Amino acid sequence: MAETGNTTTYSRIIDETLSPNSLKVLQRRYLLKDPDGTPVEKPSDMFVRVAENIAAADAAYGVDAAGIAETANDFYDLMTSLDFLPNSPTLMNAGRELQQLSACFVLPVADSMDSIFGAVRDTAIIHKSGGGTGFSFSRLRPAGDQVRSTQGVSSGPVSFMRVFNQATEAVKQGGTRRGANMGVLRVDHPDILSFIKCKLDGDFANFNISVAVTERFMEAVKAGTSYELINPRGGEVAGEYDAREVYELIVDMAWASGDPGIIFIDRMNRDNPTPRLGEIESTNPCGEQPLLPYEACNLGSVNLSRFVTYRDGKPDVDWDRLSDIVHRGVHFLDNVIDVNNYPLPQIGELARGNRKIGLGVMGWSDLLIMMDIAYDSDEAVALGEKVMGFIEAEGHGASAKLAEARGAFPNFEGSIYDTPEGGSIRNATVTTIAPTGTLSIIANCSSGIEPLFAVSYVRTVMDNDRLVEVNPMFEDIAVKQGFYGRELMALIAEHGSVADIDEVPEDVRRVFVTAHDIEPVWHIRMQAAFQKFTDNAVSKTVNFSHTASPADVRAVYDLAYELGVKGVTIYRDGSKDNQVLSTGKTGKAGAPDEAEVRHGEIEPRPRPAVTIGRTEKIKTGCGNLYVTINADEHGLCEVFTQMGKSGGCASSQSEALSRMISVSLRAGVDPDAITKHLRGIRCPSPAWAQGGKVLSCADAVGIALEHFLEWQTTGEAPTMIAKSRDGLDNLEGACPECGGAVEHESGCMVCRACGYSKCA
Repeated sequence: MAETGNTTTYSRIIDETLSPNSLKVLQRRYLLKDPDGTPVEKPSDMFVRVAENIAAADAAYGVDAAGIAETANDFYDLMTSLDFLPNSPTLMNAGRELQQLSACFVLPVADSMDSIFGAVRDTAIIHKSGGGTGFSFSRLRPAGDQVRSTQGVSSGPVSFMRVFNQATEAVKQGGTRRGANMGVLRVDHPDILSFIKCKLDGDFANFNISVAVTERFMEAVKAGTSYELINPRGGEVAGEYDAREVYELIVDMAWASGDPGIIFIDRMNRDNPTPRLGEIESTNPCGEQPLLPYEACNLGSVNLSRFVTYRDGKPDVDWDRLSDIVHRGVHFLDNVIDVNNYPLPQIGELARGNRKIGLGVMGWSDLLIMMDIAYDSDEAVALGEKVMGFIEAEGHGASAKLAEARGAFPNFEGSIYDTPEGGSIRNATVTTIAPTGTLSIIANCSSGIEPLFAVSYVRTVMDNDRLVEVNPMFEDIAVKQGFYGRELMALIAEHGSVADIDEVPEDVRRVFVTAHDIEPVWHIRMQAAFQKFTDNAVSKTVNFSHTASPADVRAVYDLAYELGVKGVTIYRDGSKDNQVLSTGKTGKAGAPDEAEVRHGEIEPRPRPAVTIGRTEKIKTGCGNLYVTINADEHGLCEVFTQMGKSGGCASSQSEALSRMISVSLRAGVDPDAITKHLRGIRCPSPAWAQGGKVLSCADAVGIALEHFLEWQTTGEAPTMIAKSRDGLDNLEGACPECGGAVEHESGCMVCRACGYSKCA
C-alpha cells in the first residue's frame, strides 16, 4: 500500500478477476449509480469505499491515521480476495448517505393499537433502509377476545398481520424491492390453527411464517396428549388442543406450501446470551438470527472454497489461514457496529449494548467437492463439525482479544459470560450461518452450507439467447478426465443433476450431488453439525421432490428436534404454485366443454416445473415494459411483466394484469381471445415504438402475446419438453425481477441469473 496525500493506493485489481455473473450482479445491485442509473463505481471502488468507511471506526479506540489506513488496506484485501464478504447492506451502503449496514431486525408487537401501528411505521422505515424484519404476534389477544377500552372484540393476530403485509407491499426496500418479513406465533396461542393455515389462500406474500414450538408441546406430541392454550391477555388457560393433530397440521401445510416453518423457541432462549434483557420471541426473515425486540445483527461470511490446501498430496483445510481470516472478519464486523446508522434509536442502543455479530460461511459444498467428499456422507458431517467448531473457537478468541483492547459489550453484566471463571468478550454472539445467495454469486462459490443446486443449467438472457452454465469445478474435471462435450453439458443442463448420467464416471457423480439428489435426512444432519458450534442459528432449506409425502416432512421435523437444531425450513418442489392455483378441485388442462362450465368449477392447472419462452421489451408511456411469456407442453401458461424503473401504479397494475392472464391461460382460455381483449385499450400516455403506436401497458402486453404466437407459428417454435420433475426441481419458480429460475435455499429465494434475493 502506498499513500499520496490523503489517497491510499490499493494493490489488488479486483475488476479484471471477478466472474461475468459477479460483475453483472454488482453493477445491478451494489455499485453507486448516477441519476440515470449508470454505475459510477467499479467493483474496486466499492470495496475501497467500504474498507475505508469500516476502518474509520478504529479512531474511537485511539488508532491514528496511519493505523486506520493500514486497517483499510487490510479490509480491502480481506474482501477483494473473496475470502470474506460482509452482508449486502454493508456493501451497498457503507460510505454512502444512507449508511444503514444491517440486514436483520426484530421489532416488538405488544397488545395495543399504539404498539401495533407503531411497529407498522417502524417496519416501513426499516424496509426503506434496506433491512428485513421479524415479529412475534404472540402477545396479541386472540380473535373474538374482549377489548375493554372499546367494549368490542379483538380481530386477532392474523388480521393484524394483513396490515403489516399491505404496508410492506407499499414500501419498496431500499427503493428497489419489497422487504421481507418473518411472522411468528407461539404454538400455545389460541389462534394457532388460523395462523398455521393463513397462507393457504395465497395471501401474506411478503411474509415467511414460523410456529414457535415449545419443549412442552413437543413432549405432548411424543406422548400423544393434549396441551394447554394460553390467552396472552391475562395468561389464563383458554383451552387445549391435541398436540399430534396440531403437529400434523403444521406438517401438512409445510408440505403443501413450504409454510409454516418451525422454530424451537425454548432452545433459542436457552442460548440467549443476555436473558436479563428479555426473552427472544422471533427471528429475522430467514430463521437464522434469533433476536430480542429492537435488536439487529451484522453478518458476514467466510468463503470456505478458498481454504483448501494440499499436504503430502492430499487435500486438507488450511487451518492457519482460516484462523487469520476469522480474526480479521471479527474485527471488521465489530467495527460495523460503530459506524452503522441504525434506522431507529432503540435499535442503535441495543445493537451497541449487545454488539452481536454473526460470522458464518459460504462455499461449503465447494470445499467438500475439492476435498473429494460427498455431501451426503458421515465424513462430510464430521468435517462440518470440525470446521465450524474451529471457526467458533477462533471467533470467540478474536472477540475476547478485542475485549482486552476495547472492553466487553456494555450489557456484559448478567449475561451468560458473566461468571467467576469466565473471561471478557466483546460480542454477545459471534457466529451465525446466514443465507448468502447474492454474496455467493459475487464470490463465485456455493451458497451457505447448502449443496449444489445444479451442476449445469441453461440461463436465458434478455435477448433470448440460451447459455449453458457449467459448474467450473465439474467442467475442469470433465476436461481433465476426457468426458467433456457440449452435447453432454447440454444434457446435464436439462437435468440439472448428473446422478443418472451414465457418461459421467460414478466417482464424479458421487461427489457432484445436488440438493435434490440428497435424501432429506442429510440436510438435517448437516444443519445439526453446524448448529453445534453456532451461537445463533443456521439458515438451511431441506429440499424435497414433488413426490415427497407429508410423512417424509414429519420425519425431517422429528429428526430436527432430536438432533438439536433451532429451526426447520422445508421446500417441496412445486408446492407454492399448487398452493396458490390449485386449492380445491384440480382443474383439467385445456378448455372444458362449454355446456359443462358452471360458475366456480374451473380451476387453473398448476404451473409446470419447466417452461420455455421469450422476453420482449416494449416502450410504453409509463416506461419500458419487459413482458416475459412462457409455454409448456400444453401451450402458453404464464406472463410476467416488469416495469423498468418507474414502478408505482403502472408496475402494480401490470403485475395484476399478468397474473390474471396467467391464471386464464392455465384455465384453458384461448390466447387469441385474451389478445383480442387487450389490444386497443387506451391510456392518457401512449408511446411510439418501433413498429407503431403503443396505446397502453395492457396494449403492450397484447402486442407481446401477438408476437409470441407469431414466433411459435412462423419462427422456430419452442420445443415443449415433457420431462419428469426429477433433476429439474432446483429450477422451480420464476424470478419476479427477470423471470429467471429461482432456487429455494437457506430459507430464502434466490435468482442466480440477476442476483435477486427475497431476503436481504
